[in-house]
Amino acid sequence: MADAVVIPGGWFGPNAPLLMYAGDVAERRGATVHRHSWSQEFPKPDQAEIESWVAGEIAPLIDTISGRPLLIGKSLGTNAAAIAAERSLPAVWLTPLLTLPWVADALARATAPFLLVGGTADEVWDGNIARRLSPHVLEVEGADHGMYVPGPLTDSIAVLSHVVVAVEDFLDAVAWPSS
Repeated sequence: MADAVVIPGGWFGPNAPLLMYAGDVAERRGATVHRHSWSQEFPKPDQAEIESWVAGEIAPLIDTISGRPLLIGKSLGTNAAAIAAERSLPAVWLTPLLTLPWVADALARATAPFLLVGGTADEVWDGNIARRLSPHVLEVEGADHGMYVPGPLTDSIAVLSHVVVAVEDFLDAVAWPSS
């Protein structure tokens, strides 16, 4: 049985639309999805100690899971990239904090495949870094940190469907879960 761990961002929990649907993709593939919620207020997200704080929240959960779970994280949760690198875990990183050096460094150390999803209007996204780190990238023109795009709300809802397809395609490409 495969497992997936959903790691939230700072402002919304694991059932926010991007995370919920990405987790649902794993669940429809037979995975048990573990949706984490932060147990306490987090430190400043742009300070290096945030990485160890996130690890302190996420590592105990991962330790209860046998095998190699898929990590699915958004924004603040992408500080778990160090755990993914240390444990060789595949991952889906939604709006990763690529402008934080410790997040980019952890991603560069990763040996398991990962998908990066971000938008060109997001201040913490860097498409050049993303494409250097992974062959699996979805970059949405004009999308902000919430993956909203200008125009009617239905345009942003369409972005969500593109994210779901990217997650499905990524998991197909890396044959996850493996049998």
